[in-house]
Amino acid sequence: MSGVPGLKEDCEELLGAFQQADTVRFERFAELWRERRFHTVFYGRMRALERNKLTKKTLDLARQYFFPPYSFQIRVGALYLLYGLYNAQLCQPKQKIRIALKDWPEIQKFQLDLLDSQHYDAAYIFRKLRLARAFHFTAMPKLLTYRTKKKSEENYIKEEFKDPSDRVNSLITNDVLEELMNIHDHYQKMKCVISADKSQPDKALSLIKDDFVVTLKDITLEHQGWQQNRMKLLQNNEVTHETENKKKEQTFLEPEGSERASALARIKYKSYSAVVEVSKSRRHRQVRLESSEPGSSCGKSPSRSKKPSRRPQPARRGSSSEVRGEMQVAKETVTQHIGMPIIVEEDSEEGEVSLPKRRRQR
Repeated sequence: MSGVPGLKEDCEELLGAFQQADTVRFERFAELWRERRFHTVFYGRMRALERNKLTKKTLDLARQYFFPPYSFQIRVGALYLLYGLYNAQLCQPKQKIRIALKDWPEIQKFQLDLLDSQHYDAAYIFRKLRLARAFHFTAMPKLLTYRTKKKSEENYIKEEFKDPSDRVNSLITNDVLEELMNIHDHYQKMKCVISADKSQPDKALSLIKDDFVVTLKDITLEHQGWQQNRMKLLQNNEVTHETENKKKEQTFLEPEGSERASALARIKYKSYSAVVEVSKSRRHRQVRLESSEPGSSCGKSPSRSKKPSRRPQPARRGSSSEVRGEMQVAKETVTQHIGMPIIVEEDSEEGEVSLPKRRRQR
């Protein structure tokens, strides 16, 4: 079953829910089947050979819960599960349920128990499988091939699904009690025959109590009730233990989660509050924004700086103040014509202004 991961857990979860419902009616099992959309277990794109293998493994897994030592309710749920899986499969022709010949007497006995207990819906489902020829009778439970190594696989049986039977229940059954009652009646009659008074036996012959069988039956029923109550207490203790463990895990995880959240918050605060400084290699690229005149409507939007392609050649030699005045007038006229601010680089302006001075000194 290792080739189908999660399939056993899903089947046990469905059978466990059916066991908690405390009924063997097919109607309740059908509701649980529809709630879990169990018919989609065979869905998916795969080849015909892979589909056949998957269906065989699924039916073999569900078949295991149909036999002892599982309880009567789990066996009825396994019968319903086999019926649903057999009709929901997508194989053509349908894959059959493998039944060994040594297991068939146990199945017939189970069918008689269904009829005696008047569980006619389960008996009807079993008859439907028989009429559909869903069972494949074989000599061995598993397929045997030539020269294959036997793998010792441990068949894990869930404790909650087991039939709560022990030595007392296995020794003192209904058939045994009926046989004891017949023997006790015959014993009383024989004592009456050999005694002087034929209506009742002599007191010297009364070696056992008259209500021996009735007392034994009451003790057996009391033991069964005690065992059932003990199983319920164990299950309740397990449930409470699981809830306590979950609460402890939550209490342990809550401080860890809060510490982690606070650490992340500190890291984010440090990263967002850090100021990015301009590197020394880029400080000479800092620019200054000069706005246009207040009358212009487009003076708020920046524009790229326009550097002259050629160095301005002075028409005549003059002082540096005159050259600066002429350049400022030219810039104002361009600004008024375009209506956009000009980003002027300070270094380039000083270089252009001081150039005529150097030529004049030469």
